Amino acid sequence: MQDPPDPAAGAGTQTRHDLHGEYPRAATVEDFCHNLAAVQARIDAACQRAGRDPGQVRLLPVSKTVDPARIRLAHAAGCTMLGENKVQEAFAKWEAMADLADLRWSLIGHLQTNKARYVARFAHEFQALDSLRVAEALDRRLQAEGRSLDVFVQVNTSGEASKYGLAPEDVAGFLRGLPAFASLKVRGLMTLALFSPDPTRVRECFIALRNLRDGLRQDTPAGMDLDGLSMGMSGDYEIAVEEGATVVRVGQAIFGARALPDSHYWPAGATGPT
Repeated sequence: MQDPPDPAAGAGTQTRHDLHGEYPRAATVEDFCHNLAAVQARIDAACQRAGRDPGQVRLLPVSKTVDPARIRLAHAAGCTMLGENKVQEAFAKWEAMADLADLRWSLIGHLQTNKARYVARFAHEFQALDSLRVAEALDRRLQAEGRSLDVFVQVNTSGEASKYGLAPEDVAGFLRGLPAFASLKVRGLMTLALFSPDPTRVRECFIALRNLRDGLRQDTPAGMDLDGLSMGMSGDYEIAVEEGATVVRVGQAIFGARALPDSHYWPAGATGPT
């Protein structure tokens, strides 16, 4: 179990959303090494402010829109697990880089039931589970593949209608339905905070997820692990770490700004920037 964060930690930490779309493009192994080290240093500093062990926080680089050639550079710099939003894009990359035996894939975007067959073939992790229909489809496909899948349950802590995820009050009932799907291994909860320059409003989303997790622990079905908190992206991961994140999903601060607009990956604002 992770150390609890210091409630007084990081009161002055600001978001870095002003850098969204401005990060320089990483084009060499050295660029990736530099960016990974810079992000890790900020994670370490946030852990120090919160009195946490940096070893409790996993950095998940998010490679959506990044071409296989640059992904190979990121892999050479030490990235062995990557996050992707779109299933078919991730599946194509998995096929293109099958020679990289230690490279694993985490799906962090909304999933439709008709795409479950792809996820069951290649993904190591799925971080956006918010539907029992999707859980059933994944479990059926995973059983056929003889595989299991680590999953995080997505929670809408901001209350925005444009975002996917369960309402906090619906999570307990949802968790009670998941033991029926033996191929799914619940590892925790995931959320996306408000995309706001106001660090207090952003922090409230992360506190809400941590408090929800802590309140659910005593009634969690047997064999279910709620230790994981996947929260925080390029503009707010330091605040997330201060509030107990165990996974931060960082894209632009590692790979650089993207050529495609956010709306390509989050229609109508369904999720948010990484």
